Amino acid sequence: MIDPINNPIFLNDFLDFSNTALNKSPNSIKEYNYDIAHFLKFIKFRFRMTDVRDKKEIKTIKIDDMDLKTIEKIVPEDIYAFLSYLKDTYNSKPATLARKASTIRIFFHYLCNKTKKISTNPAQDLENPKQEKRLPKYLSLEQSKKLIATASEPQANIHGNHDNSTRNYAIITLFLNCGMRLSELVGININDISFEDNKLNVIGKGNKERAVYLNNACQKAIKAYLQIRPHDGVRGDDARNALFLSEQKKRISNRTVQYIVKQELSLAGIDPNKYSVHKLRHTAATLMYKYGDVDIRALQELLGHESIATTQIYTHVDNEQIRTAVEKNPLADL
Repeated sequence: MIDPINNPIFLNDFLDFSNTALNKSPNSIKEYNYDIAHFLKFIKFRFRMTDVRDKKEIKTIKIDDMDLKTIEKIVPEDIYAFLSYLKDTYNSKPATLARKASTIRIFFHYLCNKTKKISTNPAQDLENPKQEKRLPKYLSLEQSKKLIATASEPQANIHGNHDNSTRNYAIITLFLNCGMRLSELVGININDISFEDNKLNVIGKGNKERAVYLNNACQKAIKAYLQIRPHDGVRGDDARNALFLSEQKKRISNRTVQYIVKQELSLAGIDPNKYSVHKLRHTAATLMYKYGDVDIRALQELLGHESIATTQIYTHVDNEQIRTAVEKNPLADL
């Protein structure tokens, strides 16, 4: 939860700008606040504007008294020092450092280019930390079938006082068939679903809406859950239209869904520490690309990727396809 009292005015202005002009999601706004606040605390430490002398205590520094005169003094070396501090102190990975660097770039672009609050942008030529290219982890087709089969089984004795298997089965089915993000699934409302058109609308990154098409498995799973979904005693206006509810009859939370996925993975005999909700998204994308003969542009649209470069990672996950393509070359037998 963001407490604007703890922030300098210019940071709160930046968050408002990100919320309105950039149309960033609430989660993105929270990340921006955390990243920039941490950066400003480091700056106070680096500029010796605090009594704190231990790097491990930087997060305790207050920044509500910071002004733009201090921001004007920041140079590129200070930003790189911050990224180095994150790597050394928290063992931050290149992907994390890249995200922090991106936030800092957006922040200084706002201060310098958008609002002219400062005269020089120290992050203008900021380079992203070099990232290792890693292929996404995903379940095999056999593991995916096992997970779905396990989730479909009544598990009242395992899922607490209630048999939530119908709900959990629908959740697993949507993840593995549609490749949606965690926040997208949690945010589904009943009126977002059109069984006539075989699709539902989800809100993705940047509050962008897109259509997700439902195959027979998804439609059957959702309809089965809607038949038993509680209607009486639902708590809160937000939950009345929510597709998935918790046992407390509230809109299901991110944490609960993560717990459900870990639980179902474990029941299916799959290491829950190796896979996660996001890995199910990777699984759906990989299976569609590998077995569905899906065009890369169509996969980009389905996954809601802003850049096709993000989607292209799925073209490299299957060496068998590459080998088959080479073998099918018409010149192969000459």
